[in-house]
Order: sequence, then C-alpha cells, then structure tokens
Amino acid sequence: MEFQLKYRFEAFLPLLVVLIPLAFAACTDSKTAELQAKNQKEAERKTAEAAFAATTSATRKAAVFAATTTAARKAAAFAATTSATRKVVPLIKYNAGESPDYARQCGWPVKCPQPLPGSILPSKRIVAYYGNPLSKKMGALGEFPKDEMLQRLKGEVAKWQVADPATPVQPALHLIAVVAQGEPGKAGKYRMIMPDKIISQVYGWAKESGAVMFIDIQTGHDDIRSILPRFEWILKNPDVHLGIDPEFNLIKSGKKPGKKIGTYDAADINYASGYLKDLVKKYNLPPKVFTVHRFTRNGVTNAKNIVLRPEVQMVMHMDGWGAPWLKRDSYKDYVVAEPVQYTGFKLFYHNDTKKRDPLMTPQDLLKLNPKPLYIQYQ
Repeated sequence: MEFQLKYRFEAFLPLLVVLIPLAFAACTDSKTAELQAKNQKEAERKTAEAAFAATTSATRKAAVFAATTTAARKAAAFAATTSATRKVVPLIKYNAGESPDYARQCGWPVKCPQPLPGSILPSKRIVAYYGNPLSKKMGALGEFPKDEMLQRLKGEVAKWQVADPATPVQPALHLIAVVAQGEPGKAGKYRMIMPDKIISQVYGWAKESGAVMFIDIQTGHDDIRSILPRFEWILKNPDVHLGIDPEFNLIKSGKKPGKKIGTYDAADINYASGYLKDLVKKYNLPPKVFTVHRFTRNGVTNAKNIVLRPEVQMVMHMDGWGAPWLKRDSYKDYVVAEPVQYTGFKLFYHNDTKKRDPLMTPQDLLKLNPKPLYIQYQ
C-alpha cells in the first residue's frame, strides 16, 4: 500500500514538475489576459463614456439650439403674426364728415393768413343763439323770454366747454336783422329791415351776457352791395360780426323767398368780406367773423375763388336740418368738400327732432373733421 502510494507520487512527480510551471504559466497568462481584458474594458468604458459625454454634450447643444431655434421661430412667428395682425386690422369706420383722410384729401387744414391780434378763431369756439325777438318761430333767440333765453344759451355754452375743455367758448347772439318776406313790401324787395331799436336792444342783451353779436342778412330781391352799408353803424363795434344767407338771395331766379333756394357767388362773398376788411381798417377793429350759410351745392358757387383776408375770418356754416346722418352728409358734401377757412354747424331744436331723431350733441359734432368752430342753435 505504501509502495503503491509512493509509486503513484513518484510516478506523478515528473508530471508535476512539468505541470506546475505550466500551471503557473497558465495562471500568469490568465492574469495577464484578465488584466488586458480589464484594461481593454476600462479603455472601452472610457471611450464609451467619452462618446456618451460627447453625444450628450452634442445632444444638449442640439437641444439648446433646438430650443433656441424654436423660441426664435416662435418669436419670429409671433412678430410676423403681430405685424400681419397690425396690417389687417380693419380701419376705423367713420360717419360722413368725420374721416381725417377725406378732409386731408379735400385740402384741410386750409392755408390761410395768420390770425391777427383780437381774433376769435381758431383759439375759441363760438356758440350762438339764432333768431329774431319779434318771432317765436325763427329761432331760440326769439322763442324764449330774454332772461330764459340767455340762461339756456349759458347752458349750451357750458356743455361745449365740458366737451372740449381745451377750446374756450365764446357765446353769441345771431340776430336776423334783414328778414326775407313772401310779399314784395313797399320797396318791392321781398325783405324787411329790422328797426335800429330792435338791433340795439339785442346788442344790449349780448353785452349784458358777455356775448358777441352777429347781424344776419336775408336779402330777398335786394343786393348785398346796397344793403350791407346800411349796417355800418352797428358793425363798427368790435364785438359785432356778420352773417349772410344764400338761401334767401333770389335776385337771379326772381322767385319768392321760401319757394326756391337761392345762391351767392364767390364774387358776392368777396364783396362782403372786402367791406368788412375796410371797416376793420377804418375803425381799427379786431378781425370780423363772417358766416355764410350753406346746405346745397349751388348755395355757394365758385367757392374756390373766395378770397381770404387777415381782417376777416370766413366760416362756411352747414345750415341744413334733418336726421343726424343727413346733416353729416351735408357737412361732408357742401362744407368739407370745398374748403374755405373755418366751419360751422347749425342745430335745430325743433326741425332736427320732429321725426324723433335725437339732437346732435357736442360730442357728436366734435367727431367731425374739421371740427366746427361756430355752432348755432335755432
């Protein structure tokens, strides 16, 4: 048994001598391989991490770029949309007579002489009561007793002052001093000249209330050249001004007043303004305000030939009555479309509202372009 064991050991000894180095070598090779594998794996890991890091960085950059690009695109899209929106926003819808573009196309504001010292326009707005104290049907001036009339005018002045605080309001009494008539009368001229006493009475009311006064002339079949000088005695006052009414100038047609609408040519208007200019120079007066009523195309002919003078402030006054839309149309067609210098607008307490239309307010009239600087209530 011992022999056998020994034999077996001895028999295996040479083999062990050979196997141990081999095993050792194998072990060494295994470790080397393992180390190499490990190093390779480490290198691969680092490469992978580097690649990942690079990829991640690139991804991040791409993401940032994408986000930035997206934000930029959104901003650009928003800007474009906003710009497009601005371009397609519908224009303001104006009523007739309100459009500033139309007014500009027609020639407003008008190039005119610089206002002289003492001028009322354009620094103030005139608000007037129109009529005759001998008639309750010709306008507010005669419809109410004197004190009530002046109080009502004061109320209208206050409304305008609130509506446009930047423009002081000058009250006025607009007296029809020559009244057109349906019959020829003694002079055969279809007009009646008011007695000086009536004119002086109304002038006294104006001075009492801090108002200016207008002498209004309806010539009938008379000539403005023969009748205007009749009023030098009152027009020589610094606070008395002039109005003429083409509706009742019927010399050319020969028709009775009230049967046909009359007309004035620029030549007639130039005569009257020239007369006023001479008064201003003769009596060293502040400029006169000169209103011309108009509500039809032929009411004033050759308007482009009207002469503007520093001594006279011309007001083309829209005198038609009716619904607000009709009054705006008349203002656009007969006042805005043919610029002269300044504009006016008449309001009828009764005729404007007799079909249950509302009386236009100061706010309504302030939307007009140009804004009227002479407002008359009848």
